[in-house]
Amino acid sequence: MKLREKKVFKATMAGTITAALLTVSAVTAQTQDRADAASPRTQNVILFVGDGMGTAQRDAIRLATVGEKGKLAMDAMPYVGLIHTSSTVPVTDSAASATAYASGVKTYNGAIGMDANKKSVKTIMEYAKDKGKSTGVVTTSQVTDATGAAFGAHVEDRSKQSDIALQYLTKSKLDVILGGGEDFWYPAGNPGKFQDEPAEDPSEKSKGTQGNLVDKAKSLGYSYVSTKADLQKAKGGKLLGLFSNEEMFQQKPEGEGDIYNPVVSLPEMTKKAIDTLSTNKKGFFLMVEEEGTDEFAHQNNAKMTIKSGQQLDQAVQVAKDFAKKHPDTLVLVLADHETGGFSIEEVNADDESGDGISKEDGPFQIVGSDHNFVVDWTTSGHTAVDIPLTAMGRNAELFSGIYENTEVFTKLLQALGIKGK
Repeated sequence: MKLREKKVFKATMAGTITAALLTVSAVTAQTQDRADAASPRTQNVILFVGDGMGTAQRDAIRLATVGEKGKLAMDAMPYVGLIHTSSTVPVTDSAASATAYASGVKTYNGAIGMDANKKSVKTIMEYAKDKGKSTGVVTTSQVTDATGAAFGAHVEDRSKQSDIALQYLTKSKLDVILGGGEDFWYPAGNPGKFQDEPAEDPSEKSKGTQGNLVDKAKSLGYSYVSTKADLQKAKGGKLLGLFSNEEMFQQKPEGEGDIYNPVVSLPEMTKKAIDTLSTNKKGFFLMVEEEGTDEFAHQNNAKMTIKSGQQLDQAVQVAKDFAKKHPDTLVLVLADHETGGFSIEEVNADDESGDGISKEDGPFQIVGSDHNFVVDWTTSGHTAVDIPLTAMGRNAELFSGIYENTEVFTKLLQALGIKGK
């Protein structure tokens, strides 16, 4: 194929990610001093993971939502960091990355709460629980999928999702669990609230290996909900909500059954989780994940990647609203890795559109202008590029700089005033 020079669209993230990183060399030298002096302690942590969401994805979400001069909720934060994402190999998966964030170790891809020698490592949520704080996981994926799992479970293989669910209930004792993945909470032959082998995806059906875990959750004092109405009415401090068989969307090639329309939106689940957890006067730790930004990028589906990213941003705004009323709260937005080799380009009829992975996606309008952009891809998998972090609230300054993904755990311990092992 003949190579042609491409004019890459110059997205103006300079006011948010890029410009902040230009000053990071001056900030980095001061980070340790600030870490040592950080005071007072953070009471609440709300950590957002836009799975697969690199800088270019954030730019595309911004351009399609608020335009070149606008700011997303996730970008309108005073502190910025840049994170190296490798696991024990250069290109991480979500399990190893989340384990780095949750426990501060580099590990092999597929590991959940385990180090490279398959030894269990204590998670930040377990440390928080030791301090009397409430903990929760919210996601549009299965609640037992890799990202959430690494904060509340310890298994050698991320595929053991029923084992992860059981550990949520009996080991880490998460207080709030909201998302998809009912299939792993019921044994085969028991469809629970959601039909086995639904028309939109006949491969989905109950496959649990640890018995009826919904009944077990109820016996342990959890309120169980499976609809939006029931979620809104739910009371009490322990809440389990499962709203789909698997992910809360259908990640298929564009125009071939791809759907992003969760029965309960990520912002709604986030608000309910915060409302429930914040009744604990000792504080809480909440991890919120948008899975669509990864799964649709694996399908090279820019339209749905942007749409799910917009929902993530609305959820971030919910957390920011809470943090403004509770200034002892820390809000972080990051990703586990980048997916798709996502790039933003100008609309150019002379540029090759390619086939398959290299096929351009779009055009998408830049809000508030007459201009458009297209998205191009280099892979259907993960990449090893660094990902941005933005932070606000109590001790958010700790997260400035350029650092390894394992340092997120260290900085969280510092923010919370917890001494690790």
